[in-house]
Amino acid sequence: MSLANLRTHYTSQINPEELGDQKVTVAGWVHEVRDLGGICFVVLRDREGRAQITLVKKKTDPELLEKARKLVRESVVSITGTVKPEAKAPNGYELIPDEINLINESASPLPMDTTGKVEAELDTRLDSRFIDLRRERTTAIFRIRHEVLRAVRNFLTDNGFIETSSPKVVATATEGGTSLFPITYFDREAFLNQSPQLFKQILMSGGLDRVFEIGPIFRAEEHDTRRHLNEATSIDIEASFCDHFDVMEILEEMVTYIYEQIIEKSSDSLAALGVELKVPALPFKRVTYDEAIEIVNANTDEMLNWGDDLGTAAEHTIGEHVFKETGESHYFIIDWPTEIKPFYAMPYEDNPILSKGFDMMHRTMELSSGAQRIHIPELLVSRIESQGLDPEGFEFYLKAFRYGMPPHAGWGIGCERLVMTMLGVENIRDVVLFPRDRRRLSP
Repeated sequence: MSLANLRTHYTSQINPEELGDQKVTVAGWVHEVRDLGGICFVVLRDREGRAQITLVKKKTDPELLEKARKLVRESVVSITGTVKPEAKAPNGYELIPDEINLINESASPLPMDTTGKVEAELDTRLDSRFIDLRRERTTAIFRIRHEVLRAVRNFLTDNGFIETSSPKVVATATEGGTSLFPITYFDREAFLNQSPQLFKQILMSGGLDRVFEIGPIFRAEEHDTRRHLNEATSIDIEASFCDHFDVMEILEEMVTYIYEQIIEKSSDSLAALGVELKVPALPFKRVTYDEAIEIVNANTDEMLNWGDDLGTAAEHTIGEHVFKETGESHYFIIDWPTEIKPFYAMPYEDNPILSKGFDMMHRTMELSSGAQRIHIPELLVSRIESQGLDPEGFEFYLKAFRYGMPPHAGWGIGCERLVMTMLGVENIRDVVLFPRDRRRLSP
C-alpha cells in the first residue's frame, strides 16, 4: 500500500488559500464524530493537529454518510476530499470527502478519554500511555522535550563539544554508596551505571578536550516523590583546561539558549499547555553555601549546621528568597563543603574544606550538579580513601590520571527536571514516556 494513497498532507500542511478546491488525503485517528442529522462532522487527528471532515446529508452519497456515522472514536482512517476554506474549523478549512478508508477500527470503550473533556488519574494515563499520547497536552510536552534535546545538541556542538556515549553496565560504583542496581553479567556481578562521570574524565586524558553525552542513568533509591525517578535522562559535559566557573557559564548560557529555542520553535505546544515562557536573565545569581545556610536559618524554624546537606524544604526557602530578590528562578549554590561532595570534586588550594563544586538550582528544585575535578592522582586517591572507598576498585579510572591528565571541569543536568520546571509540570512522570520508579516497571 503506497503512502501516497494513505496521506498526501499532515493536517497542519493544508493551506486553504493555496489548496482550495484541490483534493488531498489525510490520515490519522477519529477524534470525534458529531452527527447532527442533516450534517455530520468527523474530526480527524494526526500528529500535527486536526481537520474537520464535513458531510452534508443532501449533498453526500448515502453510503459514504452512513460510513462516517458508524466510525468508532480512535479508529485509524485515511480520508480523501476537497479542501474548502472554513474560518470556524481547525486550521481554517474543512474537507468535503469523496472517500473514507477505515484502516483499523478501535475497540470500545476506550481506556480513557482523549478529547480532554474527562481528566484521568496519572496512573490510568501511564497504564495506557499509547492512548494518553493522543491527548494534545501530552503530545505537546514530548514535542517540547524533543526541541530541548535538539537545542542542547546544537548549543554544545556549536561550542566545540563532541558527542560521546559511555557504558551503562559497569563493574564499579561511580560515586560509591549503595544506590546501585546489581545485575548478573555472565559469571560476575555488575551494575547499571549511576552516571557517566568516570568515563567523561577518562576522555579528558584521551585529549578529546570537550565532550557531552545524553543518556540514561540509574539510581536504586527508594524515593516516592514527584521529582525522583529510578531511570532518568542525564545531559553531561566535561571540558579540559577549565575550572568550575568556566563550565557554570556554559551551563547558564545553554539553559537560556534552550528557553529561547522553545519560545521560537514550540509556540503551538506552549499554547496547548497554557505556558508563557520568559528567558532567564544572565548571569544566574551565585549564592555561596554559607549564604544558603544563613538564608534557611533566618527564614525558617529549621536550624542547619555548617556541613549539613540541603533538603527539599531548605531548597524551596532559598529559591523563594532568590526569586524575591532577583525575579529569577535559576541560580547557583557554590563553594560547598568538600566532605559532602563526591570524591572527584577539587578542593580550593587555599581552603581545602571547601570544594570547587556547585549546584544549579531552580526555585523549586536542584537541576544540575558540577565541579572542577581533581586531576592530581595522589590527591584523588586520598579523597577516594577518605570516603571509605577502595582505590583498587577504581584502577581503570585512576590509570588515566597517571599519564598526563589536564585540569578539567563538568556538570550533569537532568533532562526531565529541566523540562518539568520549564513547563511548570507537577509530576516528573508526566515528562517521561515510560517512567521507571519503585512501583512502576511496566509498560
